[in-house]
Amino acid sequence: MKTIRLKNISDYYFDKAWKLYEDAFPIEEKKTLDEQIIDLQNEDYHFDVIIEKDQFVGFNLWWNFEAYNYLEYFATSAQHRNKGIGKLVLEKFIDTKNKQIILEVELPISNINERRINFYKRIGFKLNEHYYEIPSLRKSKSPLQLLLMSYPGFISKKDVNFFIQKYHPIIYNITVK
Repeated sequence: MKTIRLKNISDYYFDKAWKLYEDAFPIEEKKTLDEQIIDLQNEDYHFDVIIEKDQFVGFNLWWNFEAYNYLEYFATSAQHRNKGIGKLVLEKFIDTKNKQIILEVELPISNINERRINFYKRIGFKLNEHYYEIPSLRKSKSPLQLLLMSYPGFISKKDVNFFIQKYHPIIYNITVK
């Protein structure tokens, strides 16, 4: 299994990855293609596709910040799900990072959301119970409440506030008032 970092929407695997991105996440959690183009220009942003035997398997879209590695989006293609590949991809991701890893999950209000949280827990992520929301990714919508998970340990409310103040303006391309 190998990881290839894409730097441009014209890169070879981008169309397959973008199709998976469009299919895998609810609209209120997705960035637009224009926002993705902006992210790709940031050196801290990684659009990594996972390739196994020359086949596209999935992606990790993550930020390499000074204090954290923030895994913004992670998905495996439908034909590779439930085969342990997602677990292997995340374990490899964890093994190559030397900072605390943070990711967001939806509230555990459905079976699929609970399954996703438990998947991350089995890998070693901790579910933090601090109130957390992201700005709306769609015009005229309300902020979206999520939960943060972290690896290898829990993060404090102070850490959450630091993450929001320091990194949300970069992640969501917003101006701090």
